[in-house]
Amino acid sequence: MCSSPDRSAYSRSAAILRGAIGCAALFAGPAHAQRFATVDAAIRTGIDTGIYPGAVVVVGRSDTILYAHGYGHYTWSAASAAPDPSATRWDLASLTKIVATSSATAVLVQQHRLDLDAPVSRYLPEFRGGRKNAVTVRMLLNHTSGMPPYARLFQSAHSAAEARKQLFAIPLQHVPGAGAEYSDLNGMLAGLVVERVSGQSLESFAESAVFRPLGMLSTHYRPTPADKTRIAPTGRYHGRPVGGVVNDQNAVVLGGVSGHAGVFSTGYDMARFAQAWLKATTDRGDWLKRATVADFLARSPTSGTRVLGWDTPLPPGGKKMSLYGRCATASTYGHTGWTGTEMWIDPGQDLFVVLLTNRSFAPNNPKESFVQLKDVRARVADAVRTELGGCRAAG
Repeated sequence: MCSSPDRSAYSRSAAILRGAIGCAALFAGPAHAQRFATVDAAIRTGIDTGIYPGAVVVVGRSDTILYAHGYGHYTWSAASAAPDPSATRWDLASLTKIVATSSATAVLVQQHRLDLDAPVSRYLPEFRGGRKNAVTVRMLLNHTSGMPPYARLFQSAHSAAEARKQLFAIPLQHVPGAGAEYSDLNGMLAGLVVERVSGQSLESFAESAVFRPLGMLSTHYRPTPADKTRIAPTGRYHGRPVGGVVNDQNAVVLGGVSGHAGVFSTGYDMARFAQAWLKATTDRGDWLKRATVADFLARSPTSGTRVLGWDTPLPPGGKKMSLYGRCATASTYGHTGWTGTEMWIDPGQDLFVVLLTNRSFAPNNPKESFVQLKDVRARVADAVRTELGGCRAAG
C-alpha cells in the first residue's frame, strides 16, 4: 500500500481502492517541484492580483501524476485552511456537465440504452412540439439544440418539479442543428435524459456508472456536513464564507442535483477522471471504449469548437487566445466552470491539467475576475507544455 501526505482525508475503503489503482497514479514526487516553477508562478499571480484566494493544480499523464500542489487559502484570511489536492473539495460548477452528465450519457450509449441521434422527446415527452421535435440528444451535448443560453428558473420556480416544468416550456431561440451556442439548459435537459433512460436519479447513476468505477470516492453531489469542512467556499452569506452549498442558483432550486452543475470533487479525483478518458482514447482502459470516446470527441460541421459535452481550442491565428493556451494542440479538449474550475486533456501528448480555484469567492474585482482568470488558465497551460517540452506554437 502506498503512503499519502494526508491519509486522514480518506476512508479505509478509499485507500484500498486507490492502492489497487496504483500508487504511481496518485502522488507527485518532490523531484518534480522545481521543474514546474513557471506553473507555480502563473497560479500565484492569480492570488497576488486578487482573482481567487486558493487553488490546486494537478498535472499528469494516463498512468502517473507529474505534479500536484495547493496554493493560498480557502478565503482571503491567512488563518483559513490551505487547499490540498487530495483533500479539498471544490464546487465544480459546469465541469459537472462532463464529469457527471456527458460521462453518464457515454456509459448509456456504450450499453446500447441511449441513441445520441434520437429526438430528445423520445426520452422526455414533455419536451416536444414544433422545432423541438427535431432536437436530438447529440444536439444537447454539443450545444446546437437552439436552446437559449440561460434562464432564471430559480426566480420563478419554488420547487424542483416546477423548475423542470418551466424548463420544458422554454422555447427554442434558434433552428436546431444550425449552430452552437453554449447553454446551461442543454445540460439540465441532458441530465434529465440520463435519469429517464437509467431509471435512477442523476446523482445515483453518476455515482454507480462514473464516480465509483473510476475510484472518485471524494466526488459527489450534495456534500455531507462532514464534507463541508473541507470545501473551498464559493460565496458569502451575511458576510460569512459559504462552502458546500452549490453556487449555481438553478441547481439549488433543482435540489442540488442537475446536469449542468452541482458536483463537488478534489484535484486527485479529477485527475483520475482525466486519466480514464486518456486511457479510453487508446483502448487501454476498462471503463469507456475507444469508439465511444471517439464519437464524443468528434466535431460536427455546425458545432464550432464544441464536441459532446467537451470544448476544444479556438482555431490558431484568431484574435482571441484560447484558454487552453497558445500551445494547445488539435487533440486537446476540456471544459471550465464558473466558480473558477478547469480541466483539459490532450491524448496526443498523453497529458492532462486540472486547475481548481474558487474565483467566485469575493474576488477583488468581481466584474473582471472571470476575464482575468482566462489569462491565468492560458498561462498555466502554456507553462505546463513548455516545462514538458511540448510547446509547438510559434511566437
